[in-house]
Amino acid sequence: MARVIDAVDGAQRRWSVFGYPLGVIYKYFDDQGNYLAAIITYYAFISIFPLLLLASTILGFFLEGDPERQQELLDTALAQFPIIGDQLGRPEGLTGSTTVVVVGGLVALYGALGLGQALQNTLNVAWGVPRNSRPNPILLRLKSLFLLVTAGMAVLAISGLAILVSHTEVLGESLSDFKWPITVLTVTVNTLVLTALFRVGAARSHSIWTGSVPGAVTASLLWLVLQSIGALYVTNVITKTTGMNQTFALVLGLIGVIWLAAVIGVLGIEVNVVLDRRLWPRALLTPFTDRVNLTDADRRAYASYARAQRHKGFETVEVTFAQVGLPMPDDEDDGADHTS
Repeated sequence: MARVIDAVDGAQRRWSVFGYPLGVIYKYFDDQGNYLAAIITYYAFISIFPLLLLASTILGFFLEGDPERQQELLDTALAQFPIIGDQLGRPEGLTGSTTVVVVGGLVALYGALGLGQALQNTLNVAWGVPRNSRPNPILLRLKSLFLLVTAGMAVLAISGLAILVSHTEVLGESLSDFKWPITVLTVTVNTLVLTALFRVGAARSHSIWTGSVPGAVTASLLWLVLQSIGALYVTNVITKTTGMNQTFALVLGLIGVIWLAAVIGVLGIEVNVVLDRRLWPRALLTPFTDRVNLTDADRRAYASYARAQRHKGFETVEVTFAQVGLPMPDDEDDGADHTS
């Protein structure tokens, strides 16, 4: 058995096609990615219904004289969200008193700000930004609002482009008859937006091409897969249930989809970090035992986890591995904003 493990370990260390994905997975669990995704899921679940309902209300004001275009834009926007799109697209799902709108707005603000903070925390944890170099509470919330506006504009952009494509004809045929133009536009816009979020949300400077774009592309493609899964869930589960069972199926399905979307986002971030910092290959058994020969990537990763706990600028964190006997060199510049 030991020989088999050594052979597998040696293979993934030699070939990046195996070592890099393993490095992403190990980094995900090192950062407790499941818990980071759970926090994102909590705030997203709180804010998603109020935000979509408020967006539909605001849309009604701007397109009051064009109900057909209003419904078309609304349906296109809601189609981006698996499972809940059909439910919110129904007319009865878009009504409410002024009190409901106000309360919904406050809940949406709480959830949206929390979602932005959770996203920034995930980015800072993944990049190993020291605690004292992360944004202060005021700047943190201002950046959260910026991230929220950016995400909202992305949904509107995708919806507008989808409508434009559906009304565009080529050689006498509407592009809406072909799925690939909308798919390409969706992936492109999602990639651009996620690239901006991954770059701006982290309190650390890094290359856009190796520290933002790869993860954005990965997350955008996985989002398409998640949309397909959501459509299958609606077809095979929700539509075949009624009453209270349908309500439970909707809520549970929504939580599951949001959590999977959060996991996709966290994985996208880890794809960027591992590639930008070259945190591979990792020792195959390093998550399971101390009796392992660490790689340089292992030592860099573990050193960054320790340095990320620095709370003061005048605090010094020194990392030494007895296995090697030499301390890790101090970072010349962690790329973080120490003035925030």
